[in-house]
Amino acid sequence: MQAEIITIGDEILIGQIIDTNSAWMGQQLNLVGIDVTRISSISDDKTAIVDALDHLYPSTQLVLITGGLGPTKDDLTKLTLCEYFGMELTFREDVYAHILALFHALGRVPAAVNREQALLPDGCRVLHNGVGTAPGMLFEHKGKHFISMPGVPYEMKHIMQNHVMPIIAKELLRQYILHSTVLTVGVPESELAEQLENFEARLPTGIKLAYLPRPGMVRLRLTAKGSDEGQVAKLVSVQENLLKATLGKVVYGMDADSLEKVIGDLLIRRKESIALAESCTGGYIAHLLTSVAGSSAYFLGGIVAYDNRVKMQQLGVEEHVLQRNGAVSEECAMQMAMGARAHLKSTWALATTGIAGPDGGTEEKPVGTVWIALAGPAGCTAHKYQFGTDRSRNIKKSAFAALDMLRSALIEEE
Repeated sequence: MQAEIITIGDEILIGQIIDTNSAWMGQQLNLVGIDVTRISSISDDKTAIVDALDHLYPSTQLVLITGGLGPTKDDLTKLTLCEYFGMELTFREDVYAHILALFHALGRVPAAVNREQALLPDGCRVLHNGVGTAPGMLFEHKGKHFISMPGVPYEMKHIMQNHVMPIIAKELLRQYILHSTVLTVGVPESELAEQLENFEARLPTGIKLAYLPRPGMVRLRLTAKGSDEGQVAKLVSVQENLLKATLGKVVYGMDADSLEKVIGDLLIRRKESIALAESCTGGYIAHLLTSVAGSSAYFLGGIVAYDNRVKMQQLGVEEHVLQRNGAVSEECAMQMAMGARAHLKSTWALATTGIAGPDGGTEEKPVGTVWIALAGPAGCTAHKYQFGTDRSRNIKKSAFAALDMLRSALIEEE
């Protein structure tokens, strides 16, 4: 199947915003085997919209349109599509009830223009927008499917994920597509590929493995498709279990799991707590841990000890350690972790100290050198890491390496 994407909005054409919608939609369509043959950005103008619809490629079967569905007068997409497909606007009580509920939750009353968003072409299929006021619309015309969605990225993604992709799978492609993502931490993509060489070679027909790396982590996505939903689900389940068994402890979760949430669940189950002493990560680990709802049950606090005086005064790092070994050293990292654990009276404490870059490295300690220590009931251990030269990536890699050190210690004691 071939598809085209049309993005509507003057703000795209004048460079006021970047069209990220098309890239994301293209990725989603590619996952299910649909070829995007053209992406067009056009003005929020009736003539431009009609011209784009009139000049689609003959082979195009699916057209995704974003933008121009807002409540203001310059949003012309809905009216233009209604006229183009020979339909009339009709008021949808269910859509307006949703709009009222959204405004009520914000303590507001919708304006008259918001009520008009419940006027929709009578021959379209309405695609509910659970996170916004403008629903999506699906039109069928001359063997093609046209789907119009809001241009707001999170609203478009909501409609794509909850309506468009299921429609494509079951009605247009007439096949079931299932994704399962195994989440790993601490092992680079290249090393994982070596470990999984035999696994990949034995993958049965109908299922593929994709590597999706990010700093310190790699997501491994299994994708299967077929005409029988039960067989597809069984195929994915079998390979998912084999993949997890092959990789062992480097797997920390599945699909939407986050490392920080997995760790939080472990600490809650064990009724234990964590404290932090951060230098090179600058509070990023604290940010990750506290991004999880309910983290106050196990996260006591942290000390961002950038200056050596803070390391000495707040964490008890001995001056002779800093003079002899430097702040980026095993000894300093361990004293930071033990100091945080003692000072905050936590079960566990993590410490990070390193050279995030881009400056500050030496021949002995180049940029990317990081020491991470973990103090716990059985004592304190530290590990040295050598990351790259990119500051932002080094901070993230250090944070995830530290969290994985804690996760490993927690599961070993389970």
